[in-house]
Amino acid sequence: MRAIVACILLGMSISTPAGAEVKRAAANGFELESRVVVPVSPQRAFQALGQPRLWWHSGHTYSGSSSNLRLGLKAGECFCEAVPADGGTIEHGRVIYSRPGQTLRLHAALGPLQSEAVTGTLTWSLKQVAGGTEVTQTYVVGGYLREGALPLAPMVDQVMTMQLDRFRDSLTAPSKSRD
Repeated sequence: MRAIVACILLGMSISTPAGAEVKRAAANGFELESRVVVPVSPQRAFQALGQPRLWWHSGHTYSGSSSNLRLGLKAGECFCEAVPADGGTIEHGRVIYSRPGQTLRLHAALGPLQSEAVTGTLTWSLKQVAGGTEVTQTYVVGGYLREGALPLAPMVDQVMTMQLDRFRDSLTAPSKSRD
């Protein structure tokens, strides 16, 4: 657990946009929200969510490479990672709600939360706005955490906001290595 928390702390060195917020936090859970605007249609943004290999930070994978990630866009499909070095696989989450161009929702206890007795619900809501699509990312986590949720909330918020920023950047910047 300490190694995972150290990885999250490393992610905290990245600045967060004004659109990031720990909305609520208690001993047994927290709610995070971040927003970005991307210069593409809601349909294109939705499709891009299904390509985490292009925007998820490799430093926040078990295999060390975001190229090993996949995310299906239909209910029941997996946000999964292959670990080629040893043949391992990891399910980070499962799609529970999919409305193309509107909403993608996963049950997902990510990172250090995976080894705790918690449920995480990660939602991306898409809304057409002037200049593109507003993407609102919410992450609600609740349950039993051995160390409590309060110290983790700001760290998880930093990492999740970084991922959303990278998603935005993948749709606005020329393709290049982002790790």
